[in-house]
Parts: sequence; C-alpha cells; structure tokens
Amino acid sequence: MEIKQPAELSHVLTMTHRNLLKMWHNPDNVSDVVIQPIIFTLLFGYLFGGAIAGSVQAYLPMLVTGILIQSILNAASGSGQQLREDINAGVFDRFKTLPISPIVPLAGQLVGDVFRLLISGLMALVTAFMMGWRPIVSPLVLIGVLLLAVFVGWSLSWVFALVGLMVKNAALIGSLSMIIILVLTFLSNAFIPTKTLPHLLQTIVRLNPVSLTITAMRTILRTGHWGPDAFGVLLSGFLIIVIFMPLTVLAYRRFG
Repeated sequence: MEIKQPAELSHVLTMTHRNLLKMWHNPDNVSDVVIQPIIFTLLFGYLFGGAIAGSVQAYLPMLVTGILIQSILNAASGSGQQLREDINAGVFDRFKTLPISPIVPLAGQLVGDVFRLLISGLMALVTAFMMGWRPIVSPLVLIGVLLLAVFVGWSLSWVFALVGLMVKNAALIGSLSMIIILVLTFLSNAFIPTKTLPHLLQTIVRLNPVSLTITAMRTILRTGHWGPDAFGVLLSGFLIIVIFMPLTVLAYRRFG
C-alpha cells in the first residue's frame, strides 16, 4: 500500500485509531463485531446441540470453528460498508485537505480490520469456553487457529473494501454481504454433519471454500498440527490479497 516513511506509518495508525473509535460509537458495527458472535454461539449451541450431537457439550467442538469463521466473515464484511459510508458522508473529501498520503485512509481502514477481526474471533471463543468447551490442544495452537481465521477474514476484507468502493449504496452493501455470508456458512460443514445432506448438496458443500477453511481448523484443533489443508488455506488467502489489493487500491485512487 506504499506506506514507506515513518510519518506515513504514524498517519496510518492515527487513521486506524479513528476507525476503531468510529466502530465503538456505531451500534451496527458493535453488533457485528461483539454481540453477534456471542448471540450466535449461545443460540446455535443451546438450540441445535441436542438435536445434532446429543448434547451441547458434544456439539461445541463442531460449533466453535463454524461460529469462529462466521463471526470473522461478518466483521470483515463491515470494511466495505464503512468505506462507503465515509465516502457518501464526504469524509474522504476532508481527508484530501490533510497533509497525508492519499492512501492513508484506506490503509487505516484495512489495518483497523485486523483488530476488529481479532475481537470478533475472541468473542466467539470466549463464549464457547464459558459454555463448557475445552480445547484439547495447547494455547499456542489455539492462537494459531484464531490467527488463521483472522488472516482469511482480512484477505476477504480487500474484496469487501473493493465492493464498498464500487457500490454507491452502503445499505445495499450490508444486505448483499449478509446474504453471501449466510449462504456460504450455512451451505457448508460449519454447523451440521455433511453426511445428512442430499448428494448434490454434499458436493456443493465440499467445494465451498468456507468448508475447506473449517476443515483445516478442525484438523488443527483435533491433532495439534498444521496439515496440507491449513497451508492450502494460507495460500488461498495470499492469492486473494495479491489479486484484490491492487484492484482495491486502483479503485480507491478515484477518490484521491
């Protein structure tokens, strides 16, 4: 993102702080990042635990990874909506008058996304832990799984940011993002055993990138080791960043 000089780094951190403050003062953003992970973990755990796995405790190992990636994706989707809200409100026009690099506001948004994703993931894990979930792996391995989910979410933040720069209606961005996330997560192995689905849906679920990510995380939490699936997820995230970072920066320069 062409952030080279110490002064520019300081500006990015200032813009990151501004975006995080904006999040905490916006009820919708707080809901996406903090409240939704808690509600969905409690709701899915107590409603579906007995029906799917026989008990809440037996269901939590399956639920944790599904809720974690869903929470991360929900938080990531807010990137595009926040960018569009700032553009529509004229905030970016004010940024142009400041003695900062034109790319700083975009960089601050995407750096702030890392913290938003971490908070969302932590809310999901803490809620599951309070419900009785106890991982069998070490804390370092659990942190690795959380960081893997955050990395996947951050790579997709570039996609959502590009959408926010291209689509002029912030509410439409939020609605489309929610629909896409719901389809991807519910049409995956996030919350149910895939063997219960019809054969056609099983095929779709296996090809769903969310299923591949969840499978990788479950393997790590079960074995304590990173397998080929996890490294495949990392590679996919890097490819998304390589493709969508230049496109997002190019689209952003229209407002510079």
